[in-house]
Amino acid sequence: MSTARSAEIVGGGFAGLAAAAALAHRGWRVRLHERADRLRTAGAGINIYENGLRVLEALGALAETIRDGSRTRLRETRDGNGRLLSVHHWDIRVYGVLRQRMIDALAAASRHAGADIITTSEGASATPEGELVLANGERLKADLVVAADGVNSRIRDSLDLVAVRRDLRDGCIRLLTPKTAPEIEQGDGGLTVEYWSGNRRLLYNPCSTTQLYLALSMPHDDVAARALPVDKRVWMQSFPALGPLIARIGEEGRYDRFEYIRLKRWSAGRIAVIGDAAHAIPPNIGQGAGCAMMNALSLAVYLDRSVDVPAALREWERAERPLTDHTQRISLFYGMPTFWPPALRAAFYWLAGRSRWLTMQRTRTARHVPTGT
Repeated sequence: MSTARSAEIVGGGFAGLAAAAALAHRGWRVRLHERADRLRTAGAGINIYENGLRVLEALGALAETIRDGSRTRLRETRDGNGRLLSVHHWDIRVYGVLRQRMIDALAAASRHAGADIITTSEGASATPEGELVLANGERLKADLVVAADGVNSRIRDSLDLVAVRRDLRDGCIRLLTPKTAPEIEQGDGGLTVEYWSGNRRLLYNPCSTTQLYLALSMPHDDVAARALPVDKRVWMQSFPALGPLIARIGEEGRYDRFEYIRLKRWSAGRIAVIGDAAHAIPPNIGQGAGCAMMNALSLAVYLDRSVDVPAALREWERAERPLTDHTQRISLFYGMPTFWPPALRAAFYWLAGRSRWLTMQRTRTARHVPTGT
């Protein structure tokens, strides 16, 4: 259905840009508002699994996203001494990529499809009738307003949609560090490794030919471990075998406490809520961006089937939400071992690596064929 309907999107992250590209491809007049002065994300990497790669391909952003990325074929879990706890061989596509490269690829795809991206423009509230109020007081009327403005969404909160929002007990520092010349020459072998030591963990994740993505996770009350710049001495004490790698960490890095958000519903009249604003997911199975982009694309598909926007939004949620709810539950489940004794955690990962049922639950979202692909 080719239409001239209009959409105002708030938020220039993965969810908002995916929605902009998907709607513009289907003939919508799209305007995206990003409160920052440019489209940017924290300088780190991200893993994109088969489901997310399919969405990127449908939006015309795949080739640029994975250009210079690192395809992951094997994931290991090890303890602080390097002892192997579990291993997973990926038989689907998984890429480690630079977050900024993916943002730029989605922005290019959105503009190519005809979307207008406006920076230094912040959404403040919205009404179910489709009116968006900007922070500067301007009021815009549209057939659809999409709230993709993150965990602190002002649009979502203006509509009283939150059922549950809580801080989780852990968080993570994300950063990039350059590969050494020997690492560049040898290649990364398609391997990512998650190391555990007590309640701390370190993810080693190649994301380009020249960059490593490191994620340092810890309980939020572990003040020494979440200090920025990274306290290398603290992390070397936990992971002495990784001392040379930790020593290379620079001054950059970003800490975020994990959150859990569940809404009463994903829409209110002509307003749709997507991404972290709708369903913040702790990154234990790496599907925050994947779910955000899947729901953004499927949103456009369901709207393309009906001229009745509120009805289309209700049908979209009915069809798509169960998988996102499952993803949230499994991600929370896989975060629980953070607070278990090391011996119990090691037993869990030993079992998880051998249980076909647990593996299928953990990888169900990654193997899903998204609507619209």
